[in-house]
Amino acid sequence: MSGQGHGAARPFEGRRVLPAVRSLKDYEELMQSDEPVVVLLETHLTALPSLVRMANRAGKHLILHADLIQGLKHDEAGTQFLCQMIRPFGIISTHASVIATAKKQGVVAIQRVFLIDSHSLRTSYRVLQQAKPDYLEVLPGVLPQLIAEIREETGLPVLAGGFVRTKEDVDRAVAAGATAVTTSVRGLWGL
Repeated sequence: MSGQGHGAARPFEGRRVLPAVRSLKDYEELMQSDEPVVVLLETHLTALPSLVRMANRAGKHLILHADLIQGLKHDEAGTQFLCQMIRPFGIISTHASVIATAKKQGVVAIQRVFLIDSHSLRTSYRVLQQAKPDYLEVLPGVLPQLIAEIREETGLPVLAGGFVRTKEDVDRAVAAGATAVTTSVRGLWGL
């Protein structure tokens, strides 16, 4: 299922929560679950081939956070390597060049933006015009009024992440227009 890119069915649709994992134990557990999408936040470059094989065998759509892969540079060549050799379903990055390269390679591109003040919001809008991602991941994801504003301003599907700790946080983000929430809080997986 990995590496199906833009033309693939949108596995996020109808999903309120996308599990985000940091540990191998959680990753292995999710491979046995009914969750169709798994976001891998942290790993080492040498572990990726076996992790992708596991996801493929389990029929999972694997999304890699490119910025958190140890041993990989966050540039065009590193992204080309991920897209061509590792072949994830999607890539998350804060770097516009990584997003643009992933899109060229036919991999779902998710631009991650951190909202700390109104200046960062304006800067994010400029970056999004350049990168033209498929999705936008907004952190922190517990700002429903900004989720609604960003969705309206950009027209992009929004994923909400960061500080999403309760079912109520998920409900508020989705009600504000988020397509789904990414979270490493195990108790929210499967909502």
